Amino acid sequence: MQFTKPSVVKLLGLLAATALFSGTSAWAQVDTLASIKQKGKMVVGVKADYKPFGYVDPSGKVVGFEIDMANEIAKKLGVSIEVIPVVAANRMEFVKQGRTDLMIATMSYKPDRAEVVAIPEPFYYASAAALFAKKNSGLKAWTDLKGKTVCGIQGAYYNRRTGDEFGAKLLTFKGSTEALAALEAGNCVGMVFDSTFYAGLTGEAKWADYAIMLPLIDPEPWGMGLRKEDAKFAAFISDTLKEWHKTGFIIGLEKKWGISPSPYLVEQNAKFK
Repeated sequence: MQFTKPSVVKLLGLLAATALFSGTSAWAQVDTLASIKQKGKMVVGVKADYKPFGYVDPSGKVVGFEIDMANEIAKKLGVSIEVIPVVAANRMEFVKQGRTDLMIATMSYKPDRAEVVAIPEPFYYASAAALFAKKNSGLKAWTDLKGKTVCGIQGAYYNRRTGDEFGAKLLTFKGSTEALAALEAGNCVGMVFDSTFYAGLTGEAKWADYAIMLPLIDPEPWGMGLRKEDAKFAAFISDTLKEWHKTGFIIGLEKKWGISPSPYLVEQNAKFK
């Protein structure tokens, strides 16, 4: 069968429209809640190197503040849970690719991140950027980092400011374990990371000579990540977070894990109570 030129054009247009419609329909049909209930399991991306929010205990199990939240959500849905360790560099991609149903991994809210994954409100925690260094480092202001090598984590939002504005030379790693090892080895003058991360180091003898040396900057709230096209799951997570702030559930987790009281949680508890 032969086509005239106009027929070919019409056919190609029809095929393109069909492909576009099919793709749109596929996105519209994302229903994480139904998928979770069907398989009887929720897969959550969590940190495994960020004590006490998510870390590996002596038995080899991933535990922590955020893992407790993930377990509570699974319990609410009546399903089992599988946690997958993620890092800043891949946590959003795991959600986008459908490798995880949900991500609770110390992720600060940023508008560009909200373009990649859905980040339901209200947020569940907040932190700021901090520099961890030796107490005798002599560092007093962020501008003191000019020309100095600073360790950091790939994908952290404050890396750019540390380098571009304060003039530091960034030495970045995929995870905090590698960054801390580099700091301990003297490969950098300090490590820039979330202020909350250092709460898990204060009780360790080998970090007794280290402290947060500079004023905290760029406070940011933390949000959970899920597929952008799934409004139903986003609404479920949003309602869950409102309930947690109202009842003080997250404040209870903060106490359980020995974390200093967060002004953000107190504020949210008052707001929703």
